[in-house]
Amino acid sequence: MNPCPCGSGNLLGECCGRFHLKPGAPDAHTLMRSRYSAYVLGEIDYLVATTLPAQQAGLDLEAMAAWSASATWLGLDVQAAQTLGGKPEHAFVSFTARWHDAAGEHSHHERSAFVQQGGRWYFIDPTVPLKASRNDPCPCASGQKFKKCCAGFIQG
Repeated sequence: MNPCPCGSGNLLGECCGRFHLKPGAPDAHTLMRSRYSAYVLGEIDYLVATTLPAQQAGLDLEAMAAWSASATWLGLDVQAAQTLGGKPEHAFVSFTARWHDAAGEHSHHERSAFVQQGGRWYFIDPTVPLKASRNDPCPCASGQKFKKCCAGFIQG
């Protein structure tokens, strides 16, 4: 069996691979690692399934698949994971992903936001606009107004 691309030192099937088969990472940090592994392995369906459902239709699947396939993934470094609590529970994960492609070697640092919905963690994609104004119901389906829920976790 292969080592997990997330860099945990565990085997893929004992680490991120099990979430690729059945989404449901226990926390935002684990979800972040499994999403990196999904990019490495071309698991685009998993990336869609673990993005906030209100944003899934806005994802550019062709671009995601092209980036996944064209990159030689060099590693993931998670600097911090912070679970903030609340109802629904939110979290931030700071990471740096490194890859090589035809244009050279790259690194991307991001502080990603996550929300728990229906007992599952989801990535809030900063590249996909959430169609909600401050007083609209939150797209995460928490039952709260957007301004009281996910609005503060959207990076503008």
